[in-house]
Amino acid sequence: MNQLKGACVIGQSGGPTSVINASALGAIEAALDSGGITRVYGAANGIKGILDDRLYIMDEEDREELKHLRFTPSSALGSCRYKLKDPDTDDTDYKRILEIFKKHDIRYFFYNGGNDSMDTCNKISKYMIKNGYECRVMGIPKTIDNDLFGTDHCPGFGSAAKYVATSCMELYLDARVYDTGMITVIEIMGRHAGWLAAAAALAGDCAPDLIYLPEVDFNIEKFLDDVEAIYKKNGKAIVAVSEGIHDHSGMFINEYAASGIEVARDSFGHAQLGGLASYLAGLCRHRTGAKVRGIEFSLLQRCASHVASKTDIDESYASGRAAVESAVNGVTDKMVGFKCTRGGGYTCEIELLPLETVANTEKKVPREWINEAGNGILQPYIDYALPLIEGETEQKKVNGLPRFAKLKKVLAR
Repeated sequence: MNQLKGACVIGQSGGPTSVINASALGAIEAALDSGGITRVYGAANGIKGILDDRLYIMDEEDREELKHLRFTPSSALGSCRYKLKDPDTDDTDYKRILEIFKKHDIRYFFYNGGNDSMDTCNKISKYMIKNGYECRVMGIPKTIDNDLFGTDHCPGFGSAAKYVATSCMELYLDARVYDTGMITVIEIMGRHAGWLAAAAALAGDCAPDLIYLPEVDFNIEKFLDDVEAIYKKNGKAIVAVSEGIHDHSGMFINEYAASGIEVARDSFGHAQLGGLASYLAGLCRHRTGAKVRGIEFSLLQRCASHVASKTDIDESYASGRAAVESAVNGVTDKMVGFKCTRGGGYTCEIELLPLETVANTEKKVPREWINEAGNGILQPYIDYALPLIEGETEQKKVNGLPRFAKLKKVLAR
């Protein structure tokens, strides 16, 4: 095999996670150690940084400082939500990307993100091939939604699931301290797939009484009947809902609350969700007269590095490293995935998946992992998710607080 010589660029895209920088570190370290990669760039704010020719020179970062990325949340290189058009319709962006790649002799492109990011990878890979420019393109998975097709699970999910389960346990105890009853509604991220909201079930004896996922159509009257029955029986009720629950027509329930108000959408057309917990809590108050509280985990569930899963950190790092090592060995147009076993002990191996089969395909929670009533999670999900939240973070502390990476971010000229 003729080794492809040239620079590489690593970008981050979409919503961050508490371990996305562990993936970046794996890729950066593998690239810096590679004899075939001549320079390592980080794209400022993902694909937007490439279009704007804003690239950080990662070779100029201190290697010891880079190691702190392993335990630093959010996207250290900056993120974006930018949708590339179909190149057959408008190839303006693609021409610009090719121009920047040629300018900096970029022969390797690594993009760390979710469904939309894998679509970006696939489009760029196909365009480079079509235009005869040799550039190896690899997707590095990332999403707390855990909805990327083909892989057992996604980096970022385990840590977010651990935060959700831990927080539900803490809320369960807090919501039971008074002699007066209360109904608590917890809103958890997940637009079309309920993997993260289902993690509330990992709280065991402290799990919510009811859990609702987007995989089952949501009926408000049935929901109120469910809550009222629990409240009358126990004098208290805790409910977890995925932000993306919807009615039989596909309308998001949070859009009921926003009736008459135009819902904000990003460049991919995704509705900006939120406010669901408060809306449902208000309905519960009206039905039962109980004290209610709506709680939205919001950004906390994706940036809580203090409760990250060691399994998630290690696998995230491995996925970034595998992407670079595979590309240097001649692989392109793939996403790094995981193939796992759980019977007789948990094992996880790297598996490379074609980008075109991953892009824009969402993986849902199997219906058989949800109870018949559609308001609870069954044991197969718990068996699936528990190994992913194992292990404690080795995050360094200074004055009792986390020590995060501080990058120089030297721009290329």
